[in-house]
Amino acid sequence: MIRVHLTIHGQVQGVFFRAHTVEKAQALGDITGWVANQADGTVAIEAEGPENKINDFIDWCYSGPSTCEVSKVEVERHEYTGEFDDFDVRY
Repeated sequence: MIRVHLTIHGQVQGVFFRAHTVEKAQALGDITGWVANQADGTVAIEAEGPENKINDFIDWCYSGPSTCEVSKVEVERHEYTGEFDDFDVRY
């Protein structure tokens, strides 16, 4: 089990990126955490789960939904904590 913090850059706000991110996490299964818009125009994601599923999730974040344009993904790996029960949007 691993934990990652992702910062997604590009045209990623106002294009349903957060909603699609929740759907992707749920579709992959066993991924918990949150996604939130940031004041600087990026999207932040904190996610935990099995390493293979987190890696698939990260790969998806490089393209995101068809409504957005991702220019960069920053990935920080952290120790798993198990603090989340589900994956949702934070406001």
